Amino acid sequence: MAGTRNPLAIDISRLGRRPGSLMTYTEEVPSPSRIGLDLLAIEVGAPVELDLQLQSVSEGVLVTGSVSAPTAGECSRCLTPISGHVDIDVTELFAYPDSTTEATTEEDEVGHVVDDMVNLEQTIVDGIGLSLPFSPLCTPDCAGLCPDCGVRLAEAEPGHQHDKIDPRWAKLAAMRSAEDGDAPGAGS
Repeated sequence: MAGTRNPLAIDISRLGRRPGSLMTYTEEVPSPSRIGLDLLAIEVGAPVELDLQLQSVSEGVLVTGSVSAPTAGECSRCLTPISGHVDIDVTELFAYPDSTTEATTEEDEVGHVVDDMVNLEQTIVDGIGLSLPFSPLCTPDCAGLCPDCGVRLAEAEPGHQHDKIDPRWAKLAAMRSAEDGDAPGAGS
């Protein structure tokens, strides 16, 4: 059963410490925080499906299985809202207190069993972060936004463009239009 504080912390007290003991854990829990990248992530409270096996090994608890959840965000080119689904595989060892593994590894190298709980949050955060695209797109051929007016190019009329004058020639163009404006009045 999930801990009361963090739904991604799993109580392993009924697993026992005898190597080979096995426990399955299949649960849908709410995401305790936003998990993912700036443009695409699992939102707070979104359902996270956990399908895991927890196995007692001599040095700790080996957690294997899969995690899946819906994602939401925006296209990196046109900022259109997008949604999807992410699935990751999890394989993580959580060291028992006072085990050789805990004593010989850095604190952030391996997870730890704390008060008969394994907290999968950091493992899931890392896995999701690596599996999501850094620049998500609404469609593979998204053209983005017009740099001049900001309209989505997918919705703009064909041949959408803006007449631009090179800023180095803008002063001459202004002088020419002033001259063209004076010419009809001078000839009258």
